[in-house]
Amino acid sequence: MPLFVTGLPEPGWLGRITFPAMVSYSRLARRPLPRHLIARCPTYVDSRGFTELKKHGRWTITPHAYVDWLRNHREKINLQWAAPQDWMCEPAIIHGGRFGRETFAGTHLSVREHLHRTVDNFLTLRQLAPDLKIFPVVQGWELDDYLHCVELYAAAGVDLAALPLVGIGSVCRRQSTAEIGQIVTTLAGLGLRLHGFGVKTLGLLRYGSYLTSADSMAWSKDAFHSPPLPGCVHRNCANCLLYAVQWRARLLARLHTPQHHTERKAA
Repeated sequence: MPLFVTGLPEPGWLGRITFPAMVSYSRLARRPLPRHLIARCPTYVDSRGFTELKKHGRWTITPHAYVDWLRNHREKINLQWAAPQDWMCEPAIIHGGRFGRETFAGTHLSVREHLHRTVDNFLTLRQLAPDLKIFPVVQGWELDDYLHCVELYAAAGVDLAALPLVGIGSVCRRQSTAEIGQIVTTLAGLGLRLHGFGVKTLGLLRYGSYLTSADSMAWSKDAFHSPPLPGCVHRNCANCLLYAVQWRARLLARLHTPQHHTERKAA
């Protein structure tokens, strides 16, 4: 099973846990980090790409600002990897509009343009900060898009199969579909060591064996719809470290049960 990276909403928690954690750049950079914070855990940084494009239809954080912050704080947060400033390819991100309770600004660009901008950003970040571990992301919507993105990296001189980690984008909201399973297995078959963004339990159960690592904050949504833990005084535990720790333990136990491995082989 993949290395599981738990999404955290509070940077201060990095000094209280030892398991791998993912924190959004927006959470980290919106205010000064706690003065005495020294992360005890391996930390991954999400660039907040989905939120940027959803709200603005473009990136408002420059590559220079992003790498400067990462470089200045990498020791404090025990930075392991950071995501690039990639361009998601969900139809809502591209076309914009109202979807349920969410409003999307829309980039009004093509999927292929998003692929080119994703690759260009990784090349820019690598040039600006060769000292930082920033992994590339393969973006797309259909399988052919992802394969084209791999070709774009190759044309730019980036051998994805030679890298220790490659993100797979635009899968979070449709991870339970057979289509995503095909995309993941195809990319893994090319020799890519994949990181899955926002992979929930069902996705991990279905195709987790093809991932090198995955992150999720699904515990927070689960907690929001559940009663608070005994002894907790808040209305719910959606922002509760104790709930996150217990949820992670239950997930790992489920992923490592013999029943799960039997079911995966049968599938």
